[in-house]
Order: sequence, then C-alpha cells, then structure tokens
Amino acid sequence: MLAAASLRPVRVIVVANEKGGSGKSTVAMHIAVALLKRGLRVATIDLDTRQKTFTHYIENRRAWATRGGRAIDCPEHVCLTADDASQGALALADTVDALGQAHDAIVIDTPGHDGPLMRLAHAMADTLITPLNDSFVDLDVLGSVDPDTFGVTGTSHYAATVEQARHQRRASGQAPTDWIVLRNRLSMTPTRNKRLVATGLEELSQALGFRCVEGLAERVVFREFFLRGLTALDGFDEATLGKRPTMSHVTARQEVETLIEAMKLEQTTDNSQAADRDAA
Repeated sequence: MLAAASLRPVRVIVVANEKGGSGKSTVAMHIAVALLKRGLRVATIDLDTRQKTFTHYIENRRAWATRGGRAIDCPEHVCLTADDASQGALALADTVDALGQAHDAIVIDTPGHDGPLMRLAHAMADTLITPLNDSFVDLDVLGSVDPDTFGVTGTSHYAATVEQARHQRRASGQAPTDWIVLRNRLSMTPTRNKRLVATGLEELSQALGFRCVEGLAERVVFREFFLRGLTALDGFDEATLGKRPTMSHVTARQEVETLIEAMKLEQTTDNSQAADRDAA
C-alpha cells in the first residue's frame, strides 16, 4: 500500500500530535489556505470522526462565503465517518488515492489520540507537522526531562510512533518524512520557561531528527477566526471581521507567512509545476 502511494505526485501533509489542545486544526486550516493561495490544488481530510473540528472550520468558511456572497478559497474536503474508521487503513488509503488524482497537496488533520488511522497517516506523511504548546506538559509527548537540570533524559511514546512510521517509509523505499515540530501558542514575552523549553526541544531535535519552528503566538484573533472559517491569510476589512482590523491581525498574518516559509512550501509548488509540465 505504501509502495503504491509513492507513485502519487500529490504531497501529503499531516498535522498530528497525540495530545489534544495543541491547535492542530487551526494550523491545518492555515496550511491548506496558504497552499491554495499559492495556486495549488488542495484537498483536506479530517480523521477525527468524533470532534470534527477541522470539518466544522471548513463548513464555517463555506457558510460565511455564501452569506456574504464572497469568493473565497476553499479546499475539497473529506471527513471520514465512524464507518470509514472501522474499515481502517483501506478507507484512508482509498481516500488519499482518489484525491491524489486531481490535487497537488492533501492536508490531513488527526485526532489527539493514538489509533490505526492516525498511524497510517504518519506513514503517508511527506511532511509531518506536530504543533506543541510551549510547555513541559506538552513536551512530555516527545521526551522526558530531568526536573533538576531540565536536561532531556529520554524519548516518549509519540516519538516512538513517528519513528515507527518513518521506518515503514524507509522499508517501502519512500522519501523520508520531513518532520517539523511547531512551537505553538508562544508567549509574546521572554520567560524562563520559554527558554528552557527551547533548549529541551533543541536537544530532542538532534536525537529524533525533526526541525523545530516557531509557530503561532497565543492570540485571541486565532480563536475568533474559527466561527467565520477565516485565516490570518484572508483579506481583512471591517465587513469581513465584523470590527476594524487591528495590529494583532497584521502580526498574525506575518507569523503564518513565516511558518509557511519555514515549511519550504516553495518546494511543493516547484514539484507540482514540474509535474504539470511533464503531463503537458
């Protein structure tokens, strides 16, 4: 199954973390919209058959566009059902294969717990984005930390899950997954905790082979976007937001653009355009 997947030109981007509340759906939505605005054909998949936050986000976006009569970039979206989940790997593999025929990129949002579909999504990931709240509570899913020295003393369960998925890809001859750990909901002021978490992540990045990227700050605007399905990359005006745009909106957009650049999405765009030229 994984060997067949390697023949697809589509790039699979998985947003995952076994711990809930890390902002996975917000990150997934912003990635999908960023790719759309770069001219790529984008599909999205929600694997959380219970919470469906990513699905609700996209539904809110479509509803807002319809109410306001506005043209807005929206991906083709699939939410796997409980019945799909019961079929396990076959349902996800078939969905990715079908979407891959007409899209350049697929963004997959995963639930905040372990399971067969989540593990398969990791093995499919060309790019894996792991949002992580900037605290030792969240760092625990990657590694253990000494309470006195704050040095890393070992790796944890989620890191083992990612390594297993990477092993599957290597065994099937696929390119290695580009794993990015995203420091999310960052404090906007320097703190001792922020510095110590950064040091711990730097140690773990060398041991586990991920890239650490500063992500989104703790901003109210990101929560406000959800009800209208908006992102920091959408055009802002008073009619759009229901209030006058603020400097926080501008800064949020800059943060997202920095994140997208760190993900090296230009490589995805170049590969897609090359594939289009070959097909022509």
